[in-house]
Formats: sequence, structure tokens, C-alpha cells
Amino acid sequence: MRKSTIQRKTNETDIQLELNLDGRGTYKVKTGVGFFDHMLELFAKHAQIDLTLSCAGDVHVDAHHTVEDCGIVLGEAIKSALGDKKRIRRYATKFVPMDETLMMASLDISGRPYLAYHVTFLQGKIGDFDAELCEEFFRAVAFHAGITLHINLQYGSNTHHIIEAAFKAFGQALREAVSIDPDLEGVFSTKGVL
Repeated sequence: MRKSTIQRKTNETDIQLELNLDGRGTYKVKTGVGFFDHMLELFAKHAQIDLTLSCAGDVHVDAHHTVEDCGIVLGEAIKSALGDKKRIRRYATKFVPMDETLMMASLDISGRPYLAYHVTFLQGKIGDFDAELCEEFFRAVAFHAGITLHINLQYGSNTHHIIEAAFKAFGQALREAVSIDPDLEGVFSTKGVL
């Protein structure tokens, strides 16, 4: 089983995370940031991973440290659970509609971290959640998992739908990219490593 457990404690956050890449999309998430919890639950369901995540963070300041640090830990967990990356499909691109919104996520589990993020919002906040924190989250995941990640809004006007579609599209793409291809032998690279 491709599983990992990560604990990370700083002066700003205390995080425990358990991940199973070969799960069924079950989740238990508690970060202290309600909208972010909802997005992580959507991600786990669409990625079909099992995710248990708890974070005690300095949300009395704002949600920035919590969101970014959860991204760091999730990225580390994905990288750890993938191990040697043998026989994974590696690449995936998914388009996800959410009412008037269409979002694209494309990724390569390459070992070369990069984020191309082309998403604009009409509103800066969803409740108390700063929409700009989504980019910080995806950057942290990509850089700590060693993923090249592109998230591009095709079109949309509702900020909630835009963010939700981004998390769903990322989950769908990750699900495909980490899946095992029975026709592959070794690592899907001419270099022999990822």
C-alpha cells in the first residue's frame, strides 16, 4: 500500500496527516478554516485518496500559515507515498466544470517542482477565506511533492465555483497520474528515475 504519515510542528502550526494513495476517497479534515476543510474534502474525494488531516494553527492571525503549511505537509506525504514512482502513469490533464466555470489542471510527477497558476477571482474572499491563499496552497503542494503543476481557469465568474473546480481538477489529475499502469515497467522516464 502506498501510504504515508507526516507530522510537522512549528511556532505557527501543528499538523498531523495520514494519506493512502490507494484509498476510496474517505476523509477526516479539521484545520480550523471551514472553507479550506471543504476544499480538502473535495480534493480527497476526487483524487480517491484517503486523507486524515488535523491542523492547529494561528488562525487568530489569519489562515495563511495554516493553508500553506497544510500544502507543505500534503506535498511531503504524496512524495513519500509514491516511493520510487515505478509504474505510475506520471502525467494527467483534467478539465472540470462547475456550473458556469471551467477549470483545467495538468500535472507531471517529474521530480521538478513548478507551479503555473492562471486563475483570477472577482471576489477576494469567500466568507473569511482569502481566495489568494489557493495559489499558496498549490505552490506548497507542488514544490514539496516534486510535481510540475499547471492550474488554468478557462472561464468562470463565481469565486466559490472557481476555487472548488480547481481543487476538484487537481484531485482528478492526481488520481490519474499516481495510478499504476500495468503495461509500464519501471519508471516512466528515459532517465530511469523521477
